[in-house]
Amino acid sequence: MLLLTLKVFSFTGGIEKVSRILSKALQEYSTQSNQHKSELKVISLCDKSSEVDQRYCQGSHFKGFNGNKITFSISAFLQGLQKDIIILSHINLIMIAALIKIISKNKRFILLAHGIEVWRDLKSWKISFIKKNVEIWAVSQHTANVLIAKHGFQPAQIKVLNNCIDPYFNIPESFEKPDYLKQRHQLTDEHPIILTVSRLSSFEMYKGYDTVIECIRPLLKDFPNLKYLLAGKADFGEKQRLLQLIKNQQLDHQIILLDYISDQELADYFKLADLFVMPSKKEGFGIVFIEAAACGCPVMAGNQDGSSDALLNGELGILVNPDHQKEIADSIAGFFNVKQTEDKARQLQKRCLDHFNYEVYREKVFGLLNQTKLQFQ
Repeated sequence: MLLLTLKVFSFTGGIEKVSRILSKALQEYSTQSNQHKSELKVISLCDKSSEVDQRYCQGSHFKGFNGNKITFSISAFLQGLQKDIIILSHINLIMIAALIKIISKNKRFILLAHGIEVWRDLKSWKISFIKKNVEIWAVSQHTANVLIAKHGFQPAQIKVLNNCIDPYFNIPESFEKPDYLKQRHQLTDEHPIILTVSRLSSFEMYKGYDTVIECIRPLLKDFPNLKYLLAGKADFGEKQRLLQLIKNQQLDHQIILLDYISDQELADYFKLADLFVMPSKKEGFGIVFIEAAACGCPVMAGNQDGSSDALLNGELGILVNPDHQKEIADSIAGFFNVKQTEDKARQLQKRCLDHFNYEVYREKVFGLLNQTKLQFQ
């Protein structure tokens, strides 16, 4: 079994998280199989071999090529000839599958479909090759629906494999707001706190935090102590734009811009927040939503993308129209007008973990791998 990836351990985005967790599940699947061709090999274009995290993948089963496309492609092709199952973590790797198919006709190809990378227009040869040769594991029903409607893929070749909580994510046992974070940001229990954690990129203008910023001013009438924490690694242009937007809205004292939050502190920030809000419009799934819910933090998300899967169609949180500022503001106000309790936080955490724990994900992966190879027309 071969997993081809662009990045696994050298970057912190959603696709990379999925690749790490899938690597662990595949490692465990290959361990229980006695067949030589089921032994896992993970090959990454951009990682270095030394960057492997052996909690997810044994070092001897991982090879990184530090961005060298030629040697990566050659190695991926040769390894692919030796394996029965080739899993592609990104559609940009489909050319390697096409080359392997020329030499070896009986390979089983599986493509992970996340979000915008497969929602956009695709070259006709890619669509044709996938229709004839590739199983698709979509991270959400929304992504599956887009693949069927936009590209004409058959429902039978698509399986929905929702993402899960990382097995090493720090799931809290209690829900008190951390004192050290309250002190760091000069917050008290009198401050209603909204949180967004996202990549802040001038190239990705669909996360919805601009709309949340625009909601703050009208919310201050009823919630004068409201604070909005907007966290994430920002490129220079986006940070300057956000600072100017905050200044123009005269919200310097209400909005706190944070940099990237480390894995060690992420759960504590979810505990600090009263409500996690990210009304995105182009989320393939949104692992951050289930991370927040796993920490007992109520969630608000957009209703026009894969976020609906992450919120179990509203069971884990509030779904809003991401284009409707008043609906978002009214929903935030409605949330703060209802008393939140530790019992509610614990119930939310349990519902989330019942659906999105790693063991459930692993068993779904095992079940998909054990299914008979699809017969394509």
